[in-house]
Amino acid sequence: MKLRDFLLGVATGLAAAYVFKEASEKIYPNKPANSVLSDIKNLFKQEGPIDGSWIFMEPEVFKKENIEIPVYKGGISRVHNGETQSFEFAADAKTGSIIDLVRV
Repeated sequence: MKLRDFLLGVATGLAAAYVFKEASEKIYPNKPANSVLSDIKNLFKQEGPIDGSWIFMEPEVFKKENIEIPVYKGGISRVHNGETQSFEFAADAKTGSIIDLVRV
């Protein structure tokens, strides 16, 4: 195998990967739900251990005033000062930022 052929194959593979990545972001521009939940769990772990967590895998529309945002809804519970606290959240599906957090 010639070096030129090898480098041409590598360049073609990189170009195909880039095109696939760009196309997939246009088709499904949201951040994966598991990744969003993992980020939120890491934030809560700073305050204490987590007892449980869940997230809906499909985004829903969150409406507040005149704004509609696609969000993942979920919940998390933790033990804080010996007491179990439960929270429900809505996280922006595109960025993973917490939009709404309510203690249940």
